[in-house]
Amino acid sequence: MQKNDSMKIDVLTNDEAQALFGSEDAYLKTIEDQLNVSILARGNELTIQGEDAAVRSAKKVINNLIELYRIKKQLLVTDVYYQLDEEKSGADNSAANLKDVVYTTPTKKSIRARTAGQKKYIQTMENNDIVFGIGPAGTGKTFLAVVMAIRDLKRKKKERIVLVRPAVEAGESLGFLPGDLKEKIDPYLRPLYDALNFLLGQENSNKLIERNVIEIAPLAYMRGRTLDNAFIILDEAQNTTEEQMKMFLTRIGFNSKAVVTGDLTQVDLPGGKKSGLKQCQKIMQNIPSIEFYALTETDVVRHPLVKEIIRAYEQDASNN
Repeated sequence: MQKNDSMKIDVLTNDEAQALFGSEDAYLKTIEDQLNVSILARGNELTIQGEDAAVRSAKKVINNLIELYRIKKQLLVTDVYYQLDEEKSGADNSAANLKDVVYTTPTKKSIRARTAGQKKYIQTMENNDIVFGIGPAGTGKTFLAVVMAIRDLKRKKKERIVLVRPAVEAGESLGFLPGDLKEKIDPYLRPLYDALNFLLGQENSNKLIERNVIEIAPLAYMRGRTLDNAFIILDEAQNTTEEQMKMFLTRIGFNSKAVVTGDLTQVDLPGGKKSGLKQCQKIMQNIPSIEFYALTETDVVRHPLVKEIIRAYEQDASNN
């Protein structure tokens, strides 16, 4: 039987205490519920009570969150759940692992990996010519690829960015919407525009698109082209056919890098067509400078319920 223990932690500043506690102490309550401990806050001092192992885990999570706040100057609910999940799994959840700034936006917002999986994904993109980033929604696989593309552009490692998506309908039909071809296609490409506007500012983003330094296009527009000195991202790649994926990968020219992102649990291809992303997993595992990296629900950085929703679908799939 585990013995009960208590432990005190000094939170050094009012700002640190406010960030750590969360609105109406929501973050502390989450730690209490998840680790089965009691946390008493008096001023900026915390007392943790519970069984030995649980108290040690809570102390580690709280100290990591304090360190994370000192690095980022903010704490989000996703940070709290991530630290808890990593502690439960026995992983190295040290906040110091997430301190490196990958990119700084025009509004001085620092972009960092928010999970250990995201950090490894960034390193994989740095070290390989073609990377397949595969994982569920909300893991940052496309956003971080756009971050890396913009960073390479600013460092003059690449001359242009090409962002590509297959125009496959996710259960809805846009065919009867008014407008020309561009207006019909733009809804498919909106997530890419949003990422660029956030990372560059809308004015800078628009200028680079007008100068064709950044190109955003449906996958069908890639046929017959060769893309040199470019950072190329194929998003929603689970919705490419085998023929389309082959066409895309053979567009890559000299001094180019490609990142292919997708979620194999959300294939929307019609008529039972096979996913080109799934085929790549089978036939390209042993090619040098091509790397597959899997993000998981642990890397989800959206609302905590997204992680639970993904787990519920995975559990349902395994039972059927």
